[in-house]
Amino acid sequence: MSGHPSSRCLTKEEIKDIEKMSLAGIQPRQIISSLRQKNPNLQAVARTIYNLKSKIQKESLGNRSLIQALFEELEQGDFTFTYVKDDRGHLTHVFFAHPRSIMLAKRYSTVFVMDCTYKTNKYGMPLLDIIGMTSLNKSFYAAFVFLRSEKEEDYVWALKNFSSMLGLNCQPQVIVTDRELALINAINIVFPETTHLLCVWHIQKNIVVKCKGYFKETEDWDVFMSMWNAMVYAETEEQFEESWLFLQLLYKENNDIIKYIASTWIPVKHKFVSVWTEQYLHFGNRASSRAEGAHSKLKKYLYVSTENVRQVKNKICLAIDNEFQKIKTQLESERLRVPHKYNVPYFKDLMTHVSIFALKKVYKQYEMASLGTLKPFCTGSFVATMGLPCAHMMNDWKEGTLPLHLINNQWRIDTQFFTEINEDNTCDIEDEMKELLDKLYVTYQQ
Repeated sequence: MSGHPSSRCLTKEEIKDIEKMSLAGIQPRQIISSLRQKNPNLQAVARTIYNLKSKIQKESLGNRSLIQALFEELEQGDFTFTYVKDDRGHLTHVFFAHPRSIMLAKRYSTVFVMDCTYKTNKYGMPLLDIIGMTSLNKSFYAAFVFLRSEKEEDYVWALKNFSSMLGLNCQPQVIVTDRELALINAINIVFPETTHLLCVWHIQKNIVVKCKGYFKETEDWDVFMSMWNAMVYAETEEQFEESWLFLQLLYKENNDIIKYIASTWIPVKHKFVSVWTEQYLHFGNRASSRAEGAHSKLKKYLYVSTENVRQVKNKICLAIDNEFQKIKTQLESERLRVPHKYNVPYFKDLMTHVSIFALKKVYKQYEMASLGTLKPFCTGSFVATMGLPCAHMMNDWKEGTLPLHLINNQWRIDTQFFTEINEDNTCDIEDEMKELLDKLYVTYQQ
């Protein structure tokens, strides 16, 4: 009888457990494993869970359409959101930001990383992920945008809504992306005063794809990459020009390589070469790895690419809530305790006021100043890019302690007020689902 559907009926308690685990983003196969720990004789299979989840979704819609339910939940959750429909009433664009994301984005509005991710929904819509950075050096999801396509006008629409969400006083100073020309054009239109930087990691990948095939020997390829890196990380314009000239002379017979670099990367050298990028306050963000990491985390919550926009929104909210709690917990911990290594008299005014990540950076500069391992002259790049005092400044500072005002507000942990957002303002549909459980139990058994 184990193969008969009636033998796979679930108890009311098991349905409640499934509902809770589903809200937590646990996959059906893991749910089955958890249920079997309580009931070894459970005959339900993964398909049983999928069917139950489908029933829950249908019941939660009531008489509403999927889109109506989506926007009602966004409004009830105090989201900032907007959307566009085409002439046939089909949804083409959706911008939305969780209230916790908005709070973080306005507090940490200096630098954002932007990148699209794919295979997140059954409609095949690209999802623009906008990522910020906290004082703890932790990433956070600032906003999400479902797009019809990746054309300039799509990105302009998305970025205008993001700019409006931030407000006039919180516009970004730096935005990091890969070489997505439509997005770059949109940034120039919507954020004309913002510095745009190109991801050095993506550039390196492109160099490998376009150039490595011309080298038969690994040693020759290593020499080329060493020379390329000398250009990318040049600390002066003279160093850059010399490295570029030497590269052209050495590989003049490989004209395709020189043409590719000259036409693709030299015109935008100020967006990725150190001598130019190290003038801007980017807090160490010269690559879009934050976005890549955020995509990876998000995919773990989604785990399938066949869900509708509402389901994806709910999973995104779960990711945001979990990441927010991690940030909040770490922030509270750092306000109370500082590792003994950094508890030195010179940093007395910084203790519990500055994040440990920033303290590590400052302490490294302090060691350089103490040991006398300074460069002959100060380039100013560490102060300019990190908003922290460098070894040369510490060497010149004759006072007894390092003053707090030398630390950029980005790294302060004594000025944020991470008040818990009212539980009613989260995106969970838990209350609504609980009201349906009794009805669902009867319907499922039938």
